[in-house]
Amino acid sequence: MSGLQYSLQELATYLNATLEGGEAEITGLATLEHADARHLTFFHSAKPRYLQQLKKCRAGAVLVSEEHKALVPTACLIVDDPYIAYARVSRLFSGADGVQMGSIASSAVIAPTATIDADVTIAPNVVIGENCKIGSGVSVGANTVLGNECEIGAGSVIQPNVTFYNDVKVGEDCRIHSGAVLGADGFGFAQNNGQWLKIYQLGGVRVGSRVEIGAGTTIDRGALDHTYIGDGVIIDNQVQIAHNVVIGDNTAIAGCTAVAGSTHIGEGCTVAGACGITGHLEIVAGTHITAMSLVSKNIDSAGAYSSGTVAEPHSQWKRNVVRFRQLDDMSRKLKKLEAEFKQYKAKVDPNDGC
Repeated sequence: MSGLQYSLQELATYLNATLEGGEAEITGLATLEHADARHLTFFHSAKPRYLQQLKKCRAGAVLVSEEHKALVPTACLIVDDPYIAYARVSRLFSGADGVQMGSIASSAVIAPTATIDADVTIAPNVVIGENCKIGSGVSVGANTVLGNECEIGAGSVIQPNVTFYNDVKVGEDCRIHSGAVLGADGFGFAQNNGQWLKIYQLGGVRVGSRVEIGAGTTIDRGALDHTYIGDGVIIDNQVQIAHNVVIGDNTAIAGCTAVAGSTHIGEGCTVAGACGITGHLEIVAGTHITAMSLVSKNIDSAGAYSSGTVAEPHSQWKRNVVRFRQLDDMSRKLKKLEAEFKQYKAKVDPNDGC
């Protein structure tokens, strides 16, 4: 393999795939609809839309399962799961493996007590505080700031303009995107004679291995104990994780979700976009929360949970809002009618049992 160009046989070996037909040189990935002879694409859904695109596909090769290989009009790389194979091969075309490791920009400011492995890459204007530890193969992007006592595990990639406050520790093979802030103060205040008295946040942030944290996401430090992000967690852009939250291994949280302080989310959960999760809750492993839901009480049984309403024509929405405001009054009237009906039935048929 050389550069960003690969033969189909090289890709078959990398993916442990079976190659059928074709000797194309692949220089990139593309969708079924837009791929040409230089591209590798994938087919993993038999929906009519994608079947039509597959019939017209002009890609150099298609990642496909044994079940669907007969539908492919071009070369095939036959794999167990085309989408997983696509995820694996995407790394080859990202350029991530071509980064020159082991260089430190002259404009970087590094405390003398920091420990940095020899093959670490540090871009211009990075600031690294006292007693930091940076493991083998780490890449730290331009203008990133690490406070004191921070750690980054081997193989992790920190994109430009990331900020670690003091005492933030990240595991191996993590990826943290631009604008993320780890270790800012949690939102802790006490009322004192009508004024807010700041509670200083004395904990840190602990992030496991194989974690991805999106651009503009904030993870607050703990008040006394730490905020914990488990292994394999993926967090989208612009997510707010408050102080002392604990997120279990392999949980996924989509963009613009906010999790309030001291809530514990179990392993293998999914939280869709724009959800709100209030504080001091327990959410059991295997919970799936759909988009724009508000979670305000514990979830102790795995499964899917929803709240909020879907979009509808504005005129219908206005009528529904009026009805919603009438629900309490309607409920009281219904209870009154039920009570009157029971009294009536008792008079008409005393043995009815109603």
